[in-house]
Amino acid sequence: MNIIKKSILLGVVLLIVVLISGYATKTSVPTIKEKAETVKTVENKTINMFVTHGHCSTPFGGIVDDLKVDIPVRIDSGNPLENMRISFEVDPNSFKACRGDKADLTKRVKTKGVFISNNNEKIRFRTTNVFVMGLDWYQINGVMSIKGVEREMKFFATGIRNPKDVMANSLVLQGQVNLFDWGIDYDKLVNGKSLDVPTKWLYLNMKIELS
Repeated sequence: MNIIKKSILLGVVLLIVVLISGYATKTSVPTIKEKAETVKTVENKTINMFVTHGHCSTPFGGIVDDLKVDIPVRIDSGNPLENMRISFEVDPNSFKACRGDKADLTKRVKTKGVFISNNNEKIRFRTTNVFVMGLDWYQINGVMSIKGVEREMKFFATGIRNPKDVMANSLVLQGQVNLFDWGIDYDKLVNGKSLDVPTKWLYLNMKIELS
């Protein structure tokens, strides 16, 4: 009689162990690894630019090549744009003035030695790091190359999104650089002489669609 009871008890214990093991197998959560993916690659986009000495300005645009926005996939609820990386190229031979005497102004901004070198290097930008400045507002630090000369610069980017979306569906980049940092004296190269109040500021603006 004791043997029968022990056998029944052992069978019940084994059945419980099997049921628990099966449940644990079905409810186990797979490990999710963070990975980087290229969200957008756009060809032939336009970047808006203008040069100025403080009040008068010469606006022009250029064709953007190889625009890439890399956004790491987040497994938490954090901001997915915190670690984004943006890179692009601009061919200065594509510059065209936007207003006024367009032919003359286009010729001026395409003067040899201003943005166009003997080797026809493209203007290039690549991100080094990103700081979150506020809600949908970012400081994108990076390196810009003009005529093959690299200097640090930064863009401020504003994200545009629908209220219910987690991530912005587009970014508006705005930046400002001093052409003297690249050894570019715009007035001397274009007009033949330097000015006391030089045309040294280059402003850049571009909208990037993320979806």
